[in-house]
Amino acid sequence: MGYELEIVLRLVLGSLFGGIIGFERQAHGRPAGFRTHLLVCLASVLIMIVSVDYYKLLPLQESIIRIDPARIAAGAITGVGFLGAGVIIKSGFTIQGLTTAACLWMVSAIGLAVGSGLYLYSSVAFLITLFSLWVLRKVERHVPRLHYKVVSLIMETTEVIDFREALRVKGVDIPEVDFELDLKKGETLYTLHTVFRDRSAFTEAIRILRTMEGLKRLHIRGG
Repeated sequence: MGYELEIVLRLVLGSLFGGIIGFERQAHGRPAGFRTHLLVCLASVLIMIVSVDYYKLLPLQESIIRIDPARIAAGAITGVGFLGAGVIIKSGFTIQGLTTAACLWMVSAIGLAVGSGLYLYSSVAFLITLFSLWVLRKVERHVPRLHYKVVSLIMETTEVIDFREALRVKGVDIPEVDFELDLKKGETLYTLHTVFRDRSAFTEAIRILRTMEGLKRLHIRGG
């Protein structure tokens, strides 16, 4: 009876760990939230329990091939990879969902550890995961980061414009400039790849572009 109670404890503990991590993801509006993380962690616990018990129930004799108990559990990691890929979204330079995908992978690993009876290791991993999601999120906001945006302009001229010379804004770099001439319309499409840290500097650069003579259209995309 004691072993059955321990199995129930593992299932409940795995659900608790996965649910708490999933609650943090849902609180920040992520696609995989409370229920998804809870179910992934619970499934991992159950898979590990079945894997270990199946190994114990085998008649381990030297005349037969012994089955590795980690084989079934390894399938759980592969399956979670498909779930993680489903929450990753790429939009321009921005990729969203990587942290949530990593969380799904992490709760699966925590579930496998709980299912194996490694309560200390799984608890430490759970606490570190929460620390990275809650505490390091606040620290990350104060770390300056690079921003990438693509600025497309249609100019009513076929003259080649040196935008690196025109945009002498401190803090805004233009590593790449593409342009396409339309001789029939007498227009030129420019694509500027900009890199900056200070958003106010980028705003100043856009203000300069808007005042340029011959500007017909301006479009901004990126993270």
